[in-house]
Amino acid sequence: MARSVHETERKYEAPEGVGLPELTGLPGVAAAAGPEEQRLEAVYYDTSDLRLARAGLTLRRRTGGDDAGWHLKLPVGGDTREEVRLPPGRAAKHPPRELGSLVQVHTRGTELAPVARIRTTRHRWQLVDDRGRLLVEVVEDLVTAQDTADDSRVESWREIEVELGERGDTGLLDRVEALLAKAGIARSRSSAKLTRLLAGRLPSATSRGGAGGTTAGDVVRAYLREQADAIKHQDPRVRRREEDAVHQLRVATRRMRSALQAFGAVVARDRTRELTDELKWLAGVLGEARDLEVLRDRFERAVDGLDEELVLGPVRAQLTRYFAPKEVAAQEAAVAALDSPRYFALLDAVDALVEDPPFTPLGAKKATKVLPDLVARTYRRLAKRVAAADDDTGLHEARKSAKRLRYSVEVAEPVFGKRGKAYRDRVKEVQTLLGEHQDGVVARPVLRELGARAQLDGENGFTFGLLHGLEAGAARQVEERFAATWPELGRPRLK
Repeated sequence: MARSVHETERKYEAPEGVGLPELTGLPGVAAAAGPEEQRLEAVYYDTSDLRLARAGLTLRRRTGGDDAGWHLKLPVGGDTREEVRLPPGRAAKHPPRELGSLVQVHTRGTELAPVARIRTTRHRWQLVDDRGRLLVEVVEDLVTAQDTADDSRVESWREIEVELGERGDTGLLDRVEALLAKAGIARSRSSAKLTRLLAGRLPSATSRGGAGGTTAGDVVRAYLREQADAIKHQDPRVRRREEDAVHQLRVATRRMRSALQAFGAVVARDRTRELTDELKWLAGVLGEARDLEVLRDRFERAVDGLDEELVLGPVRAQLTRYFAPKEVAAQEAAVAALDSPRYFALLDAVDALVEDPPFTPLGAKKATKVLPDLVARTYRRLAKRVAAADDDTGLHEARKSAKRLRYSVEVAEPVFGKRGKAYRDRVKEVQTLLGEHQDGVVARPVLRELGARAQLDGENGFTFGLLHGLEAGAARQVEERFAATWPELGRPRLK
């Protein structure tokens, strides 16, 4: 079974003849253990067009050292990455299925094969505190790397890695970096040995473009790219059943869909309709797992809030019996969807959209001129839904419109700063109230079903009836709060 660790490390280019400076004088460092020599060999796997490396991931099988095995490194942010590890097993042509699944969002069924072989002679020092606890690990690597696409091409270099220990902090990393810089050792331009070797086959860091522009198209594209990145980040978390991962993946799909709908005058709506339909499909598949998770948590918190004398019968066990099999089935359905050709086609469409959005002429105009009117249009849609909402269904439609307005303001927020954020916060308050109301609408029939099941099983359904009554009362209170909150929202004034 795979295990994962978070590692925070920085890489440096070490010029010929420049040695490591003395590090034991750093604050909190009592001693430096080492140097210890290790000989490491790793085979790196990727698609033929290097999809993993392009996304900042590395997958390797390493032998030698004290962490031999399969390593999949996933970017987390800044200098931190998550490393998923499996035992080395026998040398194989293909990586373990468990790790292959975690990169499907990038490979999409394309075969993984060796792309590089890297041998390293490593000298390691460990900086420890006065209790022998690891603060920072510093290694000097002599690297020999071979691109498997060209066996005659072999490169060698020397580099320094500084990794944060379990008792260290980033401030100490900064101090080590200052000492290295003073000695003439600068930060590496590559985040991994593999990307340094294959730099000529990878796009430059500036090739993505468009994120910092001031046109309406630039701003909308940056938001779409952000959601595309979020989808790719959350996909392996869903497969590993990590907490809140389904929710976050669903939110990213909804944000992208809302942006395409709200800003169809910037990104041609007739060119994105099929994609928004597919995003709706994905959100729906994920929604079943998420809705069950929300309901179970809602009921468990409600039961915990009752006096024990009102909890009659094995209520908590009944909740587990009801929700556990449904959640397992919904999770399996979600992962099956993520392994499907339909999902891979959706991802291809998302990549194509971000790479070359079908902008209308409005996309070339200033964001400050174009976006306020489009946000205002989304507000007017919400206002109509609220005016027509005279039952639960109407309030649910208003909730969906409030969510679209919130996401459209998010798109424009980088342009309008504090004004945009303040208005988004007010919209979120409205959306949260409507969401709370809808959660109660969904909860009540499930509570009726649980009460009926308890009776049929010869158990006491009183507590579920009590919770049903509390939900009905809470719904009336939410409706009253919404009636008081809605007039305070007002029109978006972003111009």
